[in-house]
Amino acid sequence: SIKMDLLHSNGVLIIQHLQRDYRAYQDFLNFMSHVGDPRNIFSIYFPLWFQLNQVVGTKMIWVAVIGDWFNLIFKWILFGHRPYWWVQETMIYPNQSSPCLEQFPITCETGPGSPSGHAMGSSCVWYVMVTAALSYTVRWKDKSAVTLHRLTWSFLWSIFWIIQISVCISRVFIATHFPHQVVLGVFAGILVAEAFEHTPAIQTASLRMYIKTNLFLFIFALGFYLSLKLLDIDLLWSVPKAKKWCANPDWINIDTTPFAGLVRNLGALFGLGLGINSEMFIMSCKGKNSCKISFRILCIAASLATLQLYNFVKIPTHTEYLFYILSFFKSAAMPLTVVALVPYCVHSLMRTTEKKLN
Repeated sequence: SIKMDLLHSNGVLIIQHLQRDYRAYQDFLNFMSHVGDPRNIFSIYFPLWFQLNQVVGTKMIWVAVIGDWFNLIFKWILFGHRPYWWVQETMIYPNQSSPCLEQFPITCETGPGSPSGHAMGSSCVWYVMVTAALSYTVRWKDKSAVTLHRLTWSFLWSIFWIIQISVCISRVFIATHFPHQVVLGVFAGILVAEAFEHTPAIQTASLRMYIKTNLFLFIFALGFYLSLKLLDIDLLWSVPKAKKWCANPDWINIDTTPFAGLVRNLGALFGLGLGINSEMFIMSCKGKNSCKISFRILCIAASLATLQLYNFVKIPTHTEYLFYILSFFKSAAMPLTVVALVPYCVHSLMRTTEKKLN
C-alpha cells in the first residue's frame, strides 16, 4: 500500500542516517544487537536468575518461549519486509536509483521483519528481571526505605529503556528492521511479560502440562502454516528474498528461519519441564544445600561454563529436518543442565566433601 511504502521509505532514510552518522559506534551497535539475541535468554540470563530465584527463572523461560511464539505468528500475519531486501524490490524509487544500505554479517535474517524478535525478546525478559528486582524493594515500609525504593525504581527502569532503545537502534542500524518494527516488538514484549505477572500456575506446572503446552504451540503453528499453504499463501516467502539480496551467501543462516526459532523454543520449554519435574532437581534445588550461597554460586558458574561449551556443538545443516530435530534436543539440554544436571552434581560434590570433613 501507499502508506506502508511511505513508512518504509522514511525508515530507509533513518537507516541511511544511522549508517552515515553513527559509524563510530558500529562495534557498540553490533554488540547491542547480540545483547538482544533471544538465544542469550537461555544461555546467560536464565542460568543466572534460576539459581538466584527459581520463580523468576521459570517465568523467564515461559515468557521467552510464549513471546517468541507470538512473534512468529505476528510475523506470519503481518508479512513485514526487511530493509535490506525491500530497497532492492520496491518500485517507488525513480530510475532504479534505489538507496544503498550497508549489510553486516548479522543483517541477513531470513524470517519476516515485523515485529522485531530481538526487540520483543529483549523487552519481555528485561521486564521480568526489572519487576523481579523491584519486588524485593516494594516490601520496605519505613520512610527512608520508600525513598530508596523510588530511586531504585527510577534507576532500573532507566536501565531498561536504555537497553531497549540501544537494541532497537542497533537492529535498525544493520538494516535488518524498519523503526516501526522494533517499536512494535518492544511493546509486544512488554505485554507478554505483563500477562505472565498474573499467571502463577506456571510455577506448579507438571511435566504433562509442559508437554501439552509444547504440543499445542507446535500443532497451532504448523496448522496455521499448512492452512495458509492450502490457500496458496507461502509463509516462508521471506527466505528466498533473503537468499537473493544478501550481500554474502555465507551470512545466510538456517538458524534464523521461522521454524528454527519455533523448534528452539519448544525444546527449551520441554527441557525446563523435564528438569523441574526430575528427582535430581528435587534432591538438589529443594534440599538443604539449596539455601547455601556457595551452592548457588557454584551452580551459576558451572551452568554458565557448561552452556558456553554447548556453543561449540555445531549442528549439521545439510538436511533441514535433521537440523530441526537436533536443534530441539540441544535446546532441551540447556535448561535441563541448569535446572537438574549441574545442581545435582554440585549437590553430590558438596555432600561428599561434608562427609570427608566429618
